[in-house]
Amino acid sequence: MSSLYKIFFAFIAAFIVFSSTVFYVDQRERVILLHLGSIQQASFEPGIHFKWPIADEVIRFDGRILTIDAQPENYLTGTNKNLLVDSFLLWKISDAAKYYTAVSGDQRLASSRLFHIVNNGLRDAFATRTVNEVVSGDRKTMVEAILITTNESAKELGIEVVNIRIKRIDFPKDINDAVYLRMQSERLQEANETRAQGAEEAEGIRATADKFRIITLAEAEQKAEEVRGQGDAKSTDIYAQAYGKDTDFYGFYRRLLAYKNVFNGDDMLVIEPKGEFFNNFGSQD
Repeated sequence: MSSLYKIFFAFIAAFIVFSSTVFYVDQRERVILLHLGSIQQASFEPGIHFKWPIADEVIRFDGRILTIDAQPENYLTGTNKNLLVDSFLLWKISDAAKYYTAVSGDQRLASSRLFHIVNNGLRDAFATRTVNEVVSGDRKTMVEAILITTNESAKELGIEVVNIRIKRIDFPKDINDAVYLRMQSERLQEANETRAQGAEEAEGIRATADKFRIITLAEAEQKAEEVRGQGDAKSTDIYAQAYGKDTDFYGFYRRLLAYKNVFNGDDMLVIEPKGEFFNNFGSQD
């Protein structure tokens, strides 16, 4: 029974010793191997690796792309305009040995030093450009130039700056308010000018329409007078021809029309039917 305990403890001891000599490297990690405190190896492929127990130590770092999202910073342009820039940068460990030596593997220290490097690059880039070039210019070209200069300094830290993203470029709040008021005043002035131009054009259109209406009415009235004149002339001619054919009948007809016009109402008229106008009211022999 004691021999079984010995075998069991020997197996446990062998497993402990073996496990202390084996370590696994994940593909998302960067790993260095220290031998008695000195860097022995800093490049490992993903998978299982071996080390000396006790004498060797494995140090692991995050090998993925990391983000530094800094607070908005003030930058001066080449025309001494102050801009508030909100940006963030993407970075990763490119050389694990340099990274460990430069910042002792401290990610916060690495982020702080890298931020100052990128911040200086952005400050230099903005200092050589105008506001229009920064806001509406080729921002991609500017970022590529900053990446080249910052990566030269970041290489000493064992870091590669993958990308720099500018989220927002704005004026400081006090300048923003002044710019907003100025833009509001300019837009109001433009609106007033547009309204004045519209009112002037409207008056012109109304005047043209009134002139056209007056001319049209005058032409129509003239045409109507001509038509009435032609109708009166034709009517007179017809009456003359009819009168010439039968003067008695024509006289009788005209007298009936006169009676109709005089007595075509509800008013009562009491008169003695004497005179030439009432000749037809008498008895006819």
